[in-house]
Amino acid sequence: MKIAVDLDDTLSVVDRVTQAQEYIRRMGLPFKLKNKDAHAIVDVFDWELADVLQFVHTGGETVFTEAEPRKGAREALLALKEAGHTVTVLTARTTEWFSDPEKVSRGWLRKHRIPYDELVTGISQKGAWCLQRGYGALIDDSLETCLSAQAQGVNAVLFADSSSRNRAAEVRYHGETWEEIKEAVEKIASEQQ
Repeated sequence: MKIAVDLDDTLSVVDRVTQAQEYIRRMGLPFKLKNKDAHAIVDVFDWELADVLQFVHTGGETVFTEAEPRKGAREALLALKEAGHTVTVLTARTTEWFSDPEKVSRGWLRKHRIPYDELVTGISQKGAWCLQRGYGALIDDSLETCLSAQAQGVNAVLFADSSSRNRAAEVRYHGETWEEIKEAVEKIASEQQ
């Protein structure tokens, strides 16, 4: 089975607050914390997209490139690959945000020895992308992405966290650890046989 896996906050744990707060303080900017659990850095503080891009382009890219991997991600993907599944890392990272989204993503994956078969960047409509290419499962931390994919008939697996835990049951398959995610994918694979 072909599996698509999101990178930021699914394979990694992105701290969108600490470095941005230090940047805001250092630059004397007026922005205040709005939602520490937001999945988009533009929604963490009361700043505009242009302010976020300025932060990212002046060193803030490291919020993503230096993020730690989620516990168990490497082992779960390795087990899925050994079971014969194809793993594609599917990220929405674009050149608007990253100097070279493919290069920085590949560098992070290599550094943390994350096993995968293919890397695809710049995809915001992940459900439609998976549907068009016959993917059996999409693993993502975004509730909206998973609900959209599920509505299109794609087996979405939500990596639930503090921002989505209370609504996780809206997605048929979900988990809060990579072991639970792997079990959900295995269940999907067994149902497709």
